Amino acid sequence: MARRQLWAITLCVALASPLGGSEAGWRGMFDVEKRRSELATSAMRPVRAACLATARDPTWVNAEPILALRTTDGYGTDRASLPFSWAMMVLSSRALAGDPDSRSDLAKILVRWARAGAFAQSEKVHDAYYALKRTLIPTIIAYQVVRPALPQRDAEAVAAWLDQLVRMIDHRFNGDVDRNNHRTLADSVIALWGSVSANDDLYAIGRSGFDATLVQTRDDGSLPLETRRGSRALWYMRQTLGSLTVIAEVAAGRDEDLYSLVPSKTGEKQTAPLTRVSGYFANLVAAPDLVLPFAAENYIPGPSVNFAEQDLGFSNKRSNGRHYLAFLEAVEARRLDAFPYRRLRRVLETEAAPERPLFDEFAGGNATCFWRQP
Repeated sequence: MARRQLWAITLCVALASPLGGSEAGWRGMFDVEKRRSELATSAMRPVRAACLATARDPTWVNAEPILALRTTDGYGTDRASLPFSWAMMVLSSRALAGDPDSRSDLAKILVRWARAGAFAQSEKVHDAYYALKRTLIPTIIAYQVVRPALPQRDAEAVAAWLDQLVRMIDHRFNGDVDRNNHRTLADSVIALWGSVSANDDLYAIGRSGFDATLVQTRDDGSLPLETRRGSRALWYMRQTLGSLTVIAEVAAGRDEDLYSLVPSKTGEKQTAPLTRVSGYFANLVAAPDLVLPFAAENYIPGPSVNFAEQDLGFSNKRSNGRHYLAFLEAVEARRLDAFPYRRLRRVLETEAAPERPLFDEFAGGNATCFWRQP
């Protein structure tokens, strides 16, 4: 009982602190309050238009909370959370750009779903938890955006709900999903929430996952657990790189530059820099056949068993409005000089830029709204 009281006091103290920034920089994936102010300037009018480009649906506030995410007989889950995630992504960007109706709807949805305990009864299997992880990122961003407009009691209810769900997905299944893109996604969620909630212990868990993923990297920048995935080898390389980018952006708010992290000089296995993984992914976009020697293992390849035909579907906007290269908006905004990052910016311009604004749960929502400069 005493521990619960102490946790509640700690949570209230964290909530009483402004979420727009911290002594080290900001909390979360980007400086929410700074971005809100930038979007109100005339120079940012084109970006603000991207924030508001997707219409809000007034019926979203009436959707019934989903108590559990479940797996299907085949591959993946029932996708029940996709409409909720889409509402979070659209409303958060519109609210960030100053739309009062979207801010009001977002607040109502978050409080209602929090008080209903949404998703808390999800099946404790890796596919259901994977769906929950990708849902949590835009939900945490939405909470940050709307937090200043919430009464304290409602803010505490939403924060307690999110904290419970984040701790749920920090789960080990005693298999490869504890080391592959599933875990890197979990670490991105945990690092993000640890930053937003000012919980250094949670942030440290997610941050250590960044190193744990990169230490697996081959000398050429490939990730063994992803490149073996047959026709989806390139797909999962991109997915893991996206989650690593989220952690790097969260770390930037604490004045830690993970983009330029150099290998340690001690230890049997060195931590590979993010630049190496970025360069390898850029190579594969230009020449997918480079991954075939690894992809030939055909480990859980997905819908197709022909590893020689790599799934490049992430280069186009999905039918559900998502674009899986959205995370590159963050890389573009940083204007990093290292050649691999310049090549990633080129990937963004050639493969995704014409389809802006770019939405994706893995990047927290409308990445164009969050990061793009005019």
